[in-house]
Amino acid sequence: MKIHEYNIKLELVSENDIRFLYNLLKLRDPKTNISHKQMPSFSEHKKFVNSKPYDKWYIIKLKNKKIGSIYLTSQNEIGIFIMKNIRGKNLGKESLSLLVSKNPRKRYLANINPKNSKSMRFFKNNGFSLIQHTYEFV
Repeated sequence: MKIHEYNIKLELVSENDIRFLYNLLKLRDPKTNISHKQMPSFSEHKKFVNSKPYDKWYIIKLKNKKIGSIYLTSQNEIGIFIMKNIRGKNLGKESLSLLVSKNPRKRYLANINPKNSKSMRFFKNNGFSLIQHTYEFV
């Protein structure tokens, strides 16, 4: 794969990205989400972003237009979300490649809801393999 084939850039999240990230969060399917059970308020979201919850959190840009976000946790877990209307063009693959090249680690993980078949397929197609299923009792 050629890096920068689509002029993808990763820019660290800043205060100016909070509204975009909130709108992106609204686009996510709550049935396939594992990070939260209900949509937070904007102020809750702003507090979360400002808490700097991830080691690295980037806005994905295509020709300087924000199209998604990608992050890397201190446990080497990757999360990625690209706007639905622009998927299927290898933009996620290129974004993942850029994240890995900017942040070398021994291994990377992706925690995915079992109902999110598209995300499972994405990570499998990009060299990830299934290592566990996790169950919760509340």
